[in-house]
Amino acid sequence: MFYKIGEVSKLAEVDVPTLRYWEKEFPLLKPQKTRSGQRIYRQEDLEMILRIKHLLYEEEYTVSGARKKLSGLTSEPPGTLRPTKNGQRANRLQRARQLAREILEILNTQNISE
Repeated sequence: MFYKIGEVSKLAEVDVPTLRYWEKEFPLLKPQKTRSGQRIYRQEDLEMILRIKHLLYEEEYTVSGARKKLSGLTSEPPGTLRPTKNGQRANRLQRARQLAREILEILNTQNISE
């Protein structure tokens, strides 16, 4: 089964320019191209994108750290390669925002019931 870049973008929840960037940065990610130059991704490509996304966004590897991890050049456990500081800040901010929303929801619910 083949997917177009827009479909992969939606499935992986990653924007198209990011997918193109990852193609340049990760040698293991090489989607096929049609004669007209349109990228077509196989299931294996989609799985690789999801691995890359997990390493970068959830485990907070740098691009070079994720590249090494995927290519098998390192056997270090997750998170031991330099995490990105911006990624850490973004995740903390996202968690704080979610917590604030939950607190507001609880307070609003209590005010309505009283």
